[in-house]
Amino acid sequence: MNISAIRQEYSLKSMNINDLLSDPLSQFDQWFKEALEAKVMEINAMTLSTIGEDGIPNGRIVLLKEVDSGFVFFTNYQSLKGRELEKNPFGSLTFFWPELERQVRIRGKIDKVSESISDEYYLSRPIGSQIGAWTSPQSTKISSRNELQEKQKEIEKKFENSPITRPPYWGGYRLTPSYVEFWQGRPSRLHDRVAYDLLENGQWERAILAP
Repeated sequence: MNISAIRQEYSLKSMNINDLLSDPLSQFDQWFKEALEAKVMEINAMTLSTIGEDGIPNGRIVLLKEVDSGFVFFTNYQSLKGRELEKNPFGSLTFFWPELERQVRIRGKIDKVSESISDEYYLSRPIGSQIGAWTSPQSTKISSRNELQEKQKEIEKKFENSPITRPPYWGGYRLTPSYVEFWQGRPSRLHDRVAYDLLENGQWERAILAP
């Protein structure tokens, strides 16, 4: 297998900085709606990268659940990403929408959302996912899947006759962006790239980047 020969030519669209909105969150919203219309698979899947205590980046796919003043996702606070964010509350997100030949890269500070937001989202989840949040000691070593199954039975019994509540160690984070980059694939690898940098006065500065 010759991996180096795998090549995809991008030619669907182009991107002009003058056509982009002045606010990157608004521009993201516009692109997200276009991705919805294009029926992009797993449209809200994004790579979340954090920094470990050893200084080495860690990336994993998480799901975007809301865009307000930033990008909101939910997880176990005691997971590896949660522990890393406790030490270094900065990270990045990357979206790739191959159906539109587009990528969005975002960097910024990551903080916990309010408990009320975490409660509201948690209770909107399917009951199996609510039980799962109690069941899994995320990122820790377990002896086998049977251990999870036994824990799941215990949790189901615990809440059999009482309303389920959100685990105190599970909730949301919001990445507030300080940098957002929009990437549009173009032929011959001469892609279109536009970066938004947040200035100290709270305004966004846009620039075209070489591919």
